[in-house]
Amino acid sequence: MQTLHFSNKTYSKILHIPSLGLALVLLICLASPTSSCTEQEKGSLLQFLGGLSQDGGLAASWQNGSDCCQWEGITCSTDGIVTDVLLASRSLQGHITPSLGNLTGLLRLNLSNNLLSGGLPQELVSSSSILIVDVSFNRLGGDLHKLSPTHARPLKVLNISSNLFTGQFPSSTWQGMKNLVAFNASNNSFTGQLPTHFCASSPSLAVLELCYNQFRGSIPPELGSCYMLRVLKVGHNNLSGTLPDELFNATLLEYVSFPGNRLEGKLQGSHIVKLSNLGTLHLGENNISGEIPESIGHLKRLEELHLNNNLMYGELPSSLINCTNLISIDFKNNNFSGELAKVNFSNLPNLKSLDLMHNSFSGQIPESIYSCSNLTALRLSSNKFDGQLSEKIGNLKSLSFLSLANNSLTNITRALHILRSSKNLTTLLIGLNFVNETMPDDDSIAGFENLQVFSVERCGLFGQMPRWISKLENLQILMLSDNQLTGSIPAWIKTLSNLFYLDISNNSLTGGVPKALMDMPMLKSDNSEAHLDPRVFELPVYIGPSRQYRVPIAFRNVLDLSNNKFTGEFPLEIGQLKSLLSLNFSFNHLTGQIPQSICNLTNLQLLDLSSNNLTGGIPGALNRLNFLSAFNISNNGLEGPIPSGGQFNTFQNSSFIGNPKLCGSTLTHKCYSDSIPPSPRKKRDMKAIFAIAFGVFFGGIAILLLLVRLLISIQKKGFMAKHRRGSNEDVEATSFYSSSEET
Repeated sequence: MQTLHFSNKTYSKILHIPSLGLALVLLICLASPTSSCTEQEKGSLLQFLGGLSQDGGLAASWQNGSDCCQWEGITCSTDGIVTDVLLASRSLQGHITPSLGNLTGLLRLNLSNNLLSGGLPQELVSSSSILIVDVSFNRLGGDLHKLSPTHARPLKVLNISSNLFTGQFPSSTWQGMKNLVAFNASNNSFTGQLPTHFCASSPSLAVLELCYNQFRGSIPPELGSCYMLRVLKVGHNNLSGTLPDELFNATLLEYVSFPGNRLEGKLQGSHIVKLSNLGTLHLGENNISGEIPESIGHLKRLEELHLNNNLMYGELPSSLINCTNLISIDFKNNNFSGELAKVNFSNLPNLKSLDLMHNSFSGQIPESIYSCSNLTALRLSSNKFDGQLSEKIGNLKSLSFLSLANNSLTNITRALHILRSSKNLTTLLIGLNFVNETMPDDDSIAGFENLQVFSVERCGLFGQMPRWISKLENLQILMLSDNQLTGSIPAWIKTLSNLFYLDISNNSLTGGVPKALMDMPMLKSDNSEAHLDPRVFELPVYIGPSRQYRVPIAFRNVLDLSNNKFTGEFPLEIGQLKSLLSLNFSFNHLTGQIPQSICNLTNLQLLDLSSNNLTGGIPGALNRLNFLSAFNISNNGLEGPIPSGGQFNTFQNSSFIGNPKLCGSTLTHKCYSDSIPPSPRKKRDMKAIFAIAFGVFFGGIAILLLLVRLLISIQKKGFMAKHRRGSNEDVEATSFYSSSEET
């Protein structure tokens, strides 16, 4: 049995909607197959098959001489009329032919999750029989057709989401859709302003999803006349202005979502109380300001409240505790302040996720939060909380994600002893606290059996890398950067068989680069993809001002030992770390040459060896690292030519500066072909060539002189004969030849 989906998520909370429920019932009420079908309908189906360039194996079932009611994906009524064409997720390629519109009894068409291209045939939307059309998750494109509103079509559900449709919604398209209950056009490229005629044309409309498009302008007040509307999702567009007062007249609304726009204004308490059925309110990533109104407590059915990334301020209203069905609260990146203790979280027993990151809450963390026994994700980072962690946090038996970073908490030893009882903890981020304390090296710190991500960064902690970390058998990401840790990297590091991300930069670690690092199983693996538990990122992890990691694959395989005091040469075994994507040994005291084995790290995207004491040449085979996008060997003692070709043609001069003996076409110091003096061997070769040329030249002159001498001798005899006759003219000739002979 196959069903249609309105989007890539399942919204179980809307399945009880009466009008939409009728449409969904139609999806699964499949009639019993019969034993015959008409030749006309068989021909229409074969025309559709003929329009496919890849049929997903349908041709084996769709034979011309057989009954089409027995074909795969086809269901007929008892009188042999085709009622269902259900071919989702079959890898179909090609076009949707208009012939499907000739199936006069067709009720349900599902071609979702394929690779179909071209347009959506007008015959399907204007059919006199079809109730449900789902062509989501394909490559269909172009504009929607303008339909003639001659009569009301029976179409109830239209899902064209996740395609390549463009243009605007023509009003005439909807005037004939009097029976439309659910419409999903999310994740396309529709433009223009939001249509104002939805509800006037389709008074039964219950679900309207237009997320991830390019709509602009304000929210039309006419949406308030959609009196049957239950789900309104128009997030991630370019909408501006305020929430119109009229919108709150649609009092049946259960799901209101406008994130990722440019909406502004304040939440009006007198309006919000009208939406007594509201289960989800998502207004994050806008420019909404003001305080949360006290009347929020009247929304007794509220389960999800997202006001993140806005300009809101003030204290949280104590009436929030009246929303006892709340499951998720997201207020991060605002200007909320005050003591959080004024909200008694113990009245929110269903709360699973609480995100208050980047606000200005102060005081101690209220112990009432620890009464929310179903809490799985808690983030209080980047606030002004102080004091020590309460032992009652151990009551959160389901807690998987905990971030307390960037506050003013104290006593790290106590905190770790308390948190070890949280058996389900997979992510623990407690950096930027415990300033200048000592890293506890207490073997009694056990537990953390499921911990996969552990960050204690930027605390200025003294001490060494503690042995108890070696007990974290499931650890995959370890961040200890920006502390004052000393000593060497312990040999037990290689026992962390799942570790693929190690950042111990900006410390005072000493000694050589241990061979134990070269034996880390996950870095030696041929697979460079992370395999973290899905619970690890129940909330997005932010690293830097513009990046966030929500999925495990976003974390690269990293080895960062930069800005320490490591000495000695690179271990030749570094070429074993084949899954590495980022290798940073900059700002240390490493010596020797860049090992040729680094060229085996073919997945490498970042290589930084700058500010060391490396010598020798750059291995030419590094130009085979086709994924290398960041490369820095500046401020060393390297010499010789810079390799050419591959990624090396893209690196800036700054990657090589501070190496006076390096040469290359991009540097002021050119290689031999331009101006660099030849090597000693080349000088010896040049001297030999010059000597040969010199010998040949002067040997020729000697022969020439012998010929001249012979010629002079002959002419002397002639001259003597003439002399006897007293020729004055020949006396001058004698002077010339005499001087020539001397020469």
